Amino acid sequence: MHPQELALNDKIGGIRSQLLAHPVYTKINNLEGLKNFTQFHVFAVWDFMSLLKSLQIGLTSVQLPWVPVGTANTRYLINEIVLGEESDVDEHDNRISHFELYLKAMQQMGASTIFIDTLLQEIAHGQSIEMAIQQSKLPTQVKAFLQFTFEIAQHAPLHVKAAVFTFGREDLIPDMFTAILNKIYADHPNQVSTFKYYIERHIEVDGGHHSQLALEMVAELCGNDNAKWEEATNASLKALEMRSLLWDAIMDHSAA
Repeated sequence: MHPQELALNDKIGGIRSQLLAHPVYTKINNLEGLKNFTQFHVFAVWDFMSLLKSLQIGLTSVQLPWVPVGTANTRYLINEIVLGEESDVDEHDNRISHFELYLKAMQQMGASTIFIDTLLQEIAHGQSIEMAIQQSKLPTQVKAFLQFTFEIAQHAPLHVKAAVFTFGREDLIPDMFTAILNKIYADHPNQVSTFKYYIERHIEVDGGHHSQLALEMVAELCGNDNAKWEEATNASLKALEMRSLLWDAIMDHSAA
């Protein structure tokens, strides 16, 4: 592991530990709690895809005529991650993106998709992402979470985007969440099977192979530039703070 990567991990370790111990997980103790969790967590799944695609746009050629961009190694790293995230398989081996798989899981369990559906409809009708977020009925914390992501996706340098993608956007699935999910699945197998598959697939693919590819991407983009590593660290810390806001929004909605 790159020495500066070790330093980055050390600096974000405290807030990562806080997120893993966040009381939001105590609210996901039954099917209703899981439904409430997904209607806001889905935004982390969706804007993760936008962050990923912004990296692909910056690290590969997506215009005509085609010309080589960057190094073949970074092109390979980002394209392999995109392939897995945008066209994985569901529990029946049908091709599907992880975001669409998540929506499918929400629909199976009967969770409300009104927030995400409304935002996507506004964008489909030509609304800018900034205005769509601002005018939505989402909780303030969720708006702040999304605004941060799209500020990074649209305006940050590539090494910062890669750091936020890799270190600041981990889904932070503690063992207790997996245990709770297994219990909910045992009580409601016909409503939670797709979500259980999604989580298992996420841990297997995103937490394993894709995680390693993303680490390699950050190391290549930052190189031995101390300033870039510092920027990457600060952005990762901010991204984890934004994730904490998202968890707070779920907590607040649970208490309402």
